[in-house]
Amino acid sequence: MANQTSMPADKELYGLVLSGGQSSRMGQDKGLLRYHGVPQREYLYQLLQMVCDRVFLSLRPGQEEGLTSGVNFLLDNHDVRGPLNGILSALHQHPQKAWLVVACDLPLVSEKTLQKLVAERDNTKIATAYAAAGSPLPEPLLAIWEPAAYAPALAFSDTGKTCPRKFLLQEDIKLIHPDSDEELFNANHPEEFAFITQKLSHGKPL
Repeated sequence: MANQTSMPADKELYGLVLSGGQSSRMGQDKGLLRYHGVPQREYLYQLLQMVCDRVFLSLRPGQEEGLTSGVNFLLDNHDVRGPLNGILSALHQHPQKAWLVVACDLPLVSEKTLQKLVAERDNTKIATAYAAAGSPLPEPLLAIWEPAAYAPALAFSDTGKTCPRKFLLQEDIKLIHPDSDEELFNANHPEEFAFITQKLSHGKPL
Protein backbone atom coordinates (compact mmCIF):
# COMPACT_ATOMS: atom_id res chain seq x y z
CA MET A 1 0.00 0.00 0.00
CA ALA A 2 1.20 3.51 -0.71
CA ASN A 3 2.84 5.37 2.17
CA GLN A 4 0.14 7.56 3.66
CA THR A 5 2.74 10.09 4.87
CA SER A 6 4.38 10.48 1.46
CA MET A 7 2.14 13.24 0.17
CA PRO A 8 -0.02 16.10 1.50
CA ALA A 9 -3.55 15.13 2.52
CA ASP A 10 -5.14 16.86 -0.48
CA LYS A 11 -2.88 14.92 -2.84
CA GLU A 12 -3.67 11.46 -1.49
CA LEU A 13 -5.10 8.98 -3.95
CA TYR A 14 -7.96 6.80 -2.81
CA GLY A 15 -9.13 3.64 -4.57
CA LEU A 16 -12.74 2.74 -5.32
CA VAL A 17 -13.99 -0.69 -6.40
CA LEU A 18 -17.35 -0.13 -8.06
CA SER A 19 -19.44 -3.09 -6.97
CA GLY A 20 -22.85 -1.65 -6.18
CA GLY A 21 -24.62 -2.50 -9.42
CA GLN A 22 -27.67 -4.74 -9.74
CA SER A 23 -25.81 -7.19 -12.05
CA SER A 24 -29.10 -7.84 -13.84
CA ARG A 25 -27.45 -8.99 -17.07
CA MET A 26 -25.07 -11.36 -15.26
CA GLY A 27 -27.82 -12.83 -13.11
CA GLN A 28 -25.62 -12.80 -10.01
CA ASP A 29 -23.52 -10.24 -8.15
CA LYS A 30 -20.51 -9.49 -10.37
CA GLY A 31 -18.48 -8.45 -7.36
CA LEU A 32 -18.73 -11.97 -5.96
CA LEU A 33 -17.66 -13.80 -9.11
CA ARG A 34 -14.33 -15.62 -8.82
CA TYR A 35 -11.89 -15.10 -11.68
CA HIS A 36 -8.74 -15.24 -9.54
CA GLY A 37 -9.70 -17.55 -6.69
CA VAL A 38 -11.39 -14.88 -4.55
CA PRO A 39 -14.48 -12.69 -5.08
CA GLN A 40 -13.69 -10.12 -7.74
CA ARG A 41 -14.37 -7.14 -5.49
CA GLU A 42 -11.84 -8.50 -2.97
CA TYR A 43 -9.31 -9.13 -5.73
CA LEU A 44 -9.57 -5.55 -6.99
CA TYR A 45 -9.55 -4.20 -3.43
CA GLN A 46 -6.21 -5.94 -2.88
CA LEU A 47 -4.82 -4.66 -6.20
CA LEU A 48 -5.79 -1.09 -5.39
CA GLN A 49 -4.09 -1.35 -2.00
CA MET A 50 -0.81 -1.63 -3.91
CA VAL A 51 -1.18 1.82 -5.48
CA CYS A 52 -3.60 3.83 -3.30
CA ASP A 53 -3.45 5.32 0.17
CA ARG A 54 -6.86 3.94 1.16
CA VAL A 55 -9.30 1.70 -0.67
CA PHE A 56 -13.08 1.43 -0.45
CA LEU A 57 -15.76 -0.80 -1.89
CA SER A 58 -18.59 1.18 -3.48
CA LEU A 59 -21.84 -0.52 -2.45
CA ARG A 60 -25.56 0.06 -2.61
CA PRO A 61 -27.33 0.06 0.78
CA GLY A 62 -27.68 -3.49 2.12
CA GLN A 63 -24.61 -4.89 0.40
CA GLU A 64 -22.43 -4.07 3.38
CA GLU A 65 -23.96 -6.91 5.41
CA GLY A 66 -21.53 -9.77 5.79
CA LEU A 67 -18.43 -7.87 4.66
CA THR A 68 -15.10 -9.01 6.04
CA SER A 69 -14.12 -7.04 9.13
CA GLY A 70 -11.83 -4.13 8.37
CA VAL A 71 -12.92 -3.66 4.75
CA ASN A 72 -13.65 -0.01 4.01
CA PHE A 73 -16.84 0.75 2.12
CA LEU A 74 -18.92 3.68 0.92
CA LEU A 75 -22.64 3.47 0.33
CA ASP A 76 -24.26 5.10 -2.70
CA ASN A 77 -25.93 8.27 -1.47
CA HIS A 78 -26.93 10.06 -4.67
CA ASP A 79 -30.18 9.60 -6.54
CA VAL A 80 -28.44 8.62 -9.77
CA ARG A 81 -28.65 5.42 -11.78
CA GLY A 82 -25.58 3.36 -12.58
CA PRO A 83 -21.90 3.66 -11.69
CA LEU A 84 -21.97 7.46 -11.66
CA ASN A 85 -23.78 7.13 -8.32
CA GLY A 86 -20.79 5.43 -6.73
CA ILE A 87 -18.33 7.92 -8.20
CA LEU A 88 -20.35 10.94 -7.08
CA SER A 89 -20.82 9.43 -3.62
CA ALA A 90 -17.07 8.92 -3.20
CA LEU A 91 -16.21 12.41 -4.42
CA HIS A 92 -18.84 13.87 -2.11
CA GLN A 93 -17.84 11.93 1.01
CA HIS A 94 -14.11 12.66 0.58
CA PRO A 95 -14.12 15.89 -1.44
CA GLN A 96 -10.38 16.58 -1.24
CA LYS A 97 -9.34 13.19 -2.58
CA ALA A 98 -8.78 11.93 -6.08
CA TRP A 99 -10.22 8.49 -6.77
CA LEU A 100 -8.77 5.65 -8.80
CA VAL A 101 -11.96 3.94 -9.92
CA VAL A 102 -12.12 0.33 -11.12
CA ALA A 103 -15.31 -1.56 -11.94
CA CYS A 104 -15.73 -5.14 -10.77
CA ASP A 105 -16.74 -6.19 -14.30
CA LEU A 106 -13.17 -5.64 -15.56
CA PRO A 107 -11.68 -9.07 -14.76
CA LEU A 108 -8.33 -8.67 -16.53
CA VAL A 109 -6.99 -5.48 -14.96
CA SER A 110 -3.44 -5.93 -13.65
CA GLU A 111 -1.38 -4.18 -11.00
CA LYS A 112 0.96 -2.98 -13.74
CA THR A 113 -1.92 -1.24 -15.49
CA LEU A 114 -2.96 0.46 -12.27
CA GLN A 115 0.63 1.57 -11.66
CA LYS A 116 0.76 3.06 -15.16
CA LEU A 117 -2.47 4.95 -14.54
CA VAL A 118 -1.02 6.46 -11.37
CA ALA A 119 2.27 7.33 -13.10
CA GLU A 120 0.47 8.96 -16.04
CA ARG A 121 -2.02 10.88 -13.89
CA ASP A 122 -2.51 14.55 -14.76
CA ASN A 123 -4.15 16.22 -11.77
CA THR A 124 -4.76 19.41 -13.76
CA LYS A 125 -7.41 17.53 -15.75
CA ILE A 126 -10.86 16.41 -14.59
CA ALA A 127 -9.75 12.80 -15.03
CA THR A 128 -7.06 10.51 -16.42
CA ALA A 129 -8.66 7.53 -18.12
CA TYR A 130 -7.73 4.50 -20.13
CA ALA A 131 -8.96 4.01 -23.68
CA ALA A 132 -8.45 1.26 -26.22
CA ALA A 133 -5.65 1.77 -28.73
CA GLY A 134 -6.68 4.29 -31.37
CA SER A 135 -9.98 5.05 -29.64
CA PRO A 136 -11.06 8.49 -28.38
CA LEU A 137 -13.57 6.90 -26.00
CA PRO A 138 -12.51 6.94 -22.34
CA GLU A 139 -13.14 4.01 -20.02
CA PRO A 140 -14.54 5.95 -17.05
CA LEU A 141 -14.49 2.87 -14.84
CA LEU A 142 -10.73 2.47 -15.15
CA ALA A 143 -9.72 6.04 -14.45
CA ILE A 144 -8.57 8.54 -11.86
CA TRP A 145 -11.26 11.10 -11.08
CA GLU A 146 -9.96 14.34 -9.59
CA PRO A 147 -11.79 16.29 -6.86
CA ALA A 148 -12.67 18.97 -9.44
CA ALA A 149 -14.86 16.42 -11.23
CA TYR A 150 -17.55 16.46 -8.56
CA ALA A 151 -19.33 19.73 -9.32
CA PRO A 152 -19.59 19.29 -13.10
CA ALA A 153 -20.48 15.61 -12.76
CA LEU A 154 -23.24 16.47 -10.29
CA ALA A 155 -24.53 19.17 -12.65
CA PHE A 156 -24.42 16.63 -15.48
CA SER A 157 -26.52 14.18 -13.43
CA ASP A 158 -28.97 16.94 -12.51
CA THR A 159 -29.93 17.11 -16.20
CA GLY A 160 -31.02 13.48 -16.04
CA LYS A 161 -27.89 12.10 -17.71
CA THR A 162 -26.11 9.21 -16.02
CA CYS A 163 -23.45 7.92 -18.43
CA PRO A 164 -19.97 8.60 -16.99
CA ARG A 165 -18.36 8.17 -20.42
CA LYS A 166 -20.57 10.85 -21.96
CA PHE A 167 -19.65 13.12 -19.07
CA LEU A 168 -15.91 12.61 -19.56
CA LEU A 169 -16.26 13.15 -23.32
CA GLN A 170 -17.37 16.71 -22.70
CA GLU A 171 -14.62 17.48 -20.16
CA ASP A 172 -10.88 18.18 -20.25
CA ILE A 173 -9.35 14.77 -19.58
CA LYS A 174 -6.15 12.86 -20.31
CA LEU A 175 -6.35 9.58 -22.21
CA ILE A 176 -3.79 6.81 -21.91
CA HIS A 177 -3.70 3.32 -23.38
CA PRO A 178 -3.03 -0.05 -21.76
CA ASP A 179 -0.30 -2.37 -22.97
CA SER A 180 -3.10 -4.73 -23.98
CA ASP A 181 -6.66 -3.76 -24.80
CA GLU A 182 -7.74 -7.05 -23.22
CA GLU A 183 -7.57 -5.34 -19.85
CA LEU A 184 -10.55 -3.20 -20.86
CA PHE A 185 -12.73 -6.24 -21.53
CA ASN A 186 -16.08 -5.97 -19.74
CA ALA A 187 -17.76 -9.15 -18.50
CA ASN A 188 -21.46 -8.47 -18.05
CA HIS A 189 -23.12 -11.72 -19.18
CA PRO A 190 -22.81 -15.34 -18.00
CA GLU A 191 -21.22 -16.41 -21.28
CA GLU A 192 -18.55 -13.71 -20.90
CA PHE A 193 -17.82 -14.89 -17.37
CA ALA A 194 -17.45 -18.46 -18.65
CA PHE A 195 -15.25 -17.29 -21.53
CA ILE A 196 -12.86 -15.40 -19.27
CA THR A 197 -12.62 -18.08 -16.61
CA GLN A 198 -11.85 -20.67 -19.26
CA LYS A 199 -9.14 -18.50 -20.78
CA LEU A 200 -7.61 -17.74 -17.39
CA SER A 201 -7.63 -21.39 -16.38
CA HIS A 202 -5.63 -22.25 -19.51
CA GLY A 203 -3.40 -19.18 -19.36
CA LYS A 204 -4.51 -18.13 -22.84
CA PRO A 205 -4.96 -14.60 -24.19
CA LEU A 206 -8.39 -13.55 -25.43
